[in-house]
Amino acid sequence: MAWHIFSFLILSSCVARYAGGAAVDSSTTSIRDPANLVNLFIGTTKGGHTFPGATLPHGMLKVGPDTNSPDNHAGYDANPIWNFVGFSQMHDDGTGGSPPLSNFKLWPFQSCGQSDEFEQCTTSLSTRSVPRKVLSNGLPDDTAEPGYFSTNLSTSIRVELTATRKVALHKYTFPAGTQNPRILLDLTDDGQRSGRNPVMELDPATGRIKGDASFAASFGVGGYNAYACVDFKGDGFQLGAPKEFGGWVDDSPVKNVTNANQLQFFGAMLTFTPRRIGPTSILARVGVSFISADQACSNAEQEISTFDFNHVRSAARAEWNDLLGRIQVKTDDVDPEIVSLFYSSVYRTHISPADYSGENPRWDSTEPYYDSLYCNWDTYRTLYSFMALHDPVNFARIVRGMINIQQHEGWLPECRGATDQQWVQGGSNGDPILGEFFVKFHEHAAALNVSGDALYTALLRDAEEQPQDWDLQGRQANDWKTFGFLPFDRSTGGGSNTRHVSRALEYAFDDFAISQVAKILNKTDDAAKYARRAGNYINNWNATTVVPGRENIVGMMQLRLSNGSFAFTDPRHCSVNDPTHSTCFLDSNNHDGFYESSPIVYSQYVPQDTAKLILLQGGNQKFIDRLNFIFEENYFDSTDEPSQQIPFMYHYANRPGLSTQTSRQVIAQFYNTSTNGLPGNDDSGAMGSYVAFYLAGLYPLPATRQFLLSSPYFPEISFFNPIFGTTTTIRAKNFNGNPKDGTGGTVFVRSVKIDGELWKSNCFIEWDAFIHGSTIDLELTDDINMTCGEGADSLPPSLSTGGYD
Repeated sequence: MAWHIFSFLILSSCVARYAGGAAVDSSTTSIRDPANLVNLFIGTTKGGHTFPGATLPHGMLKVGPDTNSPDNHAGYDANPIWNFVGFSQMHDDGTGGSPPLSNFKLWPFQSCGQSDEFEQCTTSLSTRSVPRKVLSNGLPDDTAEPGYFSTNLSTSIRVELTATRKVALHKYTFPAGTQNPRILLDLTDDGQRSGRNPVMELDPATGRIKGDASFAASFGVGGYNAYACVDFKGDGFQLGAPKEFGGWVDDSPVKNVTNANQLQFFGAMLTFTPRRIGPTSILARVGVSFISADQACSNAEQEISTFDFNHVRSAARAEWNDLLGRIQVKTDDVDPEIVSLFYSSVYRTHISPADYSGENPRWDSTEPYYDSLYCNWDTYRTLYSFMALHDPVNFARIVRGMINIQQHEGWLPECRGATDQQWVQGGSNGDPILGEFFVKFHEHAAALNVSGDALYTALLRDAEEQPQDWDLQGRQANDWKTFGFLPFDRSTGGGSNTRHVSRALEYAFDDFAISQVAKILNKTDDAAKYARRAGNYINNWNATTVVPGRENIVGMMQLRLSNGSFAFTDPRHCSVNDPTHSTCFLDSNNHDGFYESSPIVYSQYVPQDTAKLILLQGGNQKFIDRLNFIFEENYFDSTDEPSQQIPFMYHYANRPGLSTQTSRQVIAQFYNTSTNGLPGNDDSGAMGSYVAFYLAGLYPLPATRQFLLSSPYFPEISFFNPIFGTTTTIRAKNFNGNPKDGTGGTVFVRSVKIDGELWKSNCFIEWDAFIHGSTIDLELTDDINMTCGEGADSLPPSLSTGGYD
């Protein structure tokens, strides 16, 4: 099933599609075609910035449409008021900053001007756009499925797109009667319109176009070069050489131009001889490279040699089905929208990072190279932990690529786009990603070609050595080691004097991840050292800070001076309740200590030691009261990653039922399958993996062997892990559906059995269950007052309680 935009809004249509399609095998309840359930249009308007075009899992090429919307970070905007301006080869998913990529747009012309002449084509980005074809219900005529996108333009041209790893294949079908089907290549208009120094070479005998340009980074100060190679072929007929060719600049096409050295042209344009009878379908194969135009041509020839559009499309869908099908759910008594929301969220977990292996222009290496790390601060909390459940091979390749970057650039990458370093947002957040991999797969690391020694070396470099510019990589390590916090009154150079508290809290968690790796490697002294440093979060805790107007909320993370005294940041700062309406975005003038969230939210961010945080906040009941306050007063921010763990934090106060209900209320309030079904941008799959975990009834803590446990939205969910060769199944007994508003229902965990044996906790399970391929049986009840169980070991682990020993 290819999702037609907005069709999923009509529930009866959804039910009919599921019931009538081949998605669910009723005899085995297995989902044989999970790609059928993926809705690529979720979050494609109102700031979701999701990518609905064609790509493979972690593919470098993401070919899709570009609109003239100001909100087109992934190229597309579902709102039909915005026109299409091209179909470009590369995009990112769910980013902020300036619009990234959107390089090398193609654009078809059905005719040009009254006399349909080459020189009358309106070639500039602003004038060539046409209104989108809108259906009788007022919706755009766009369709998508994993590995495929199509649209019908108002000029009656049908556009279809598919892709391999590094190559895009376009199909432009011109209506019967078209006399001069033309296709334009735009070399310079990326998402920021930053292209400069274009180079173009056109072969008039074959129609092959090679070109390149330089582009600006979207979330940093650097730039990159990209190269394209475009070939054309008739679909079902002999296309022949173009009958017209040339270049263009602004709205001035010029015939017979074959290279950009003749003038600074923005691109090329070709006119073809139409098919004699019926519509004319022209295939355009676009190879892309960051090395050279010749390599772009080589990529194209190797990956798509036969221009077989249907074969490429089917292969892409098969690859997605292999990946998505490792997770199976039973759908009895489950709203079809939830099933679609789940698989769509899993799908977006695998768009980024992108596999640029063989396309790194900065050094030669046989190791994998992954890019579009945009940014680790967004993704380290949930994305890689979700990959660990069912996709460890790609996870290992990403880790190898990150280690290789460290070996050549000195520190692990943080935020990276189009081969260029971009701004660090939080800590050295590559550390918990590597920690997550090693804690869960150290016994298989050698088989996955990951060197434990190289991984540990990369972690120590982050922890111990300060780079020249810790705005782009690494940490402000010297002050962290000297003070155990980041004094805001010291301007030591090497980075922006900002975000002192939020960075310190993340440095503490980074060191926790390192301590867990050191423990596995039997580096006892290091394990103890970094565990102590993981406790440095307490150095920013001011026990006397009170939330204005709420004297019962006492104690808050605050800035400190180098002499140890505290400064004051209003706990409401950077929240919806902030009287100054501050945002705390990445700004060197922000000296209040926090990034993208309030002190109230960051004061909950001690994931490695929540037990100690509860004591600091006055015990279980006061901790629960504070969590309730965060939700009741709208401090919880569903759009931002620091809030992601908060709904599950009731677990640590022995009230898992409150976590279950709160997390379900978050899903009900903020996430659905509409085009504005995300409360903010997808952050390179961070929101996708977060939602997938919530729907699976789990929540991770990276670099540990535990998952917090709730109830899944399905009577049964299973994860196949190809490294272990095992399938782990979670079964919800007494499953009775999911309350629409997330409140109440038979969704609370009364007891847990693993392989038939009563488990010690209702609040967490261990990674061992996923290694062994266990069956985990949850007995559900409608009693929200269920606890984690009897005994201290029923509570989720914390550093101060020895739970990770």
